[in-house]
Amino acid sequence: MTRPPAVIGGRRATLEAIRAGRALAVLVASGSRQTEALREVLEASDAAGVGVKEVPRRELDALGADHQGVAVSFREPVYLRERDLATYPFGDEDVVVVLDGITDPQNLGAAARSAEAAGVTMLITRIRRAGGPTPAAVRASAGALLHLSHARVANIARAIERLKQVGFFVVGLDEKAEVSMYATPCPPGHVAIVLGSEGEGLSRLAREACDALISLPMRGKVSSLNASASLAAVLYAYVVPSRGA
Repeated sequence: MTRPPAVIGGRRATLEAIRAGRALAVLVASGSRQTEALREVLEASDAAGVGVKEVPRRELDALGADHQGVAVSFREPVYLRERDLATYPFGDEDVVVVLDGITDPQNLGAAARSAEAAGVTMLITRIRRAGGPTPAAVRASAGALLHLSHARVANIARAIERLKQVGFFVVGLDEKAEVSMYATPCPPGHVAIVLGSEGEGLSRLAREACDALISLPMRGKVSSLNASASLAAVLYAYVVPSRGA
C-alpha cells in the first residue's frame, strides 16, 4: 500500500524539499502569495516545475502555528537498510553519523541539520526505540533530512560492524571516555561518529563495537549537552578540521 505524501509547514523546510527534488506541491495561505517573504520559495517552485496551490489559512494552521504561510507535500526518501551499507559507493574520506537511540524528533532533526551542514554523507538510525524521520523531525532539520542518505537499521552494533568491514574507523562519543577529542586527532579516511541517546548514552553493544571512544570536555557547570549540540561540536572541532576544511 502506497503511503500518502507527508506535509510540513515553514519556508525553509519547503525550500529544501524543492531543492531535494521531493516536493509534490507547494501550499500557500490565501492572500499571501504576493508577499516578499515567499518570493524565494515561489521562484524555486517555478524553476523546479512544482505546482503552487492557494489554500485557506486554517488548513496550514492545522500543521502548527509557525507555518509562515507556506507548506509542502513531499515524497519521503527511500531509506537504506543495513545490508545496503556493504555496497554503498562511499568516497575516500566520507563521514557517517550513527545515532544510537535518539528519541526526540526535535533532537533528531537538529542532529541531521548539523550533519548535513558539516558534509556528512550518511545518517544511520535505529528503527525501534528511536525517533523516526517524521514531518516534525524534517521541519526541525530545516529540510536536511531530505538531503542526507539515511539508513534505518534494526541493530546499531551490527550496522557498525558493516561499516568497519568496508573500511570505516568508528569513533564513539562517550562522556566516560578517558581520551578527550582534543587529545587525539580524527583518523584519516572513512570515519563514523556514533552518539548515544539523550539520557543513557551509548548502548553497551554499540560502545564495544567502536574502534575508539572519545569524550567532549565540559568546562562549565553543566555535565552534558544534548545529542545534537554534542554532534555539532564533534563534527566542527574534531572531524571537519581533519578534512582540510
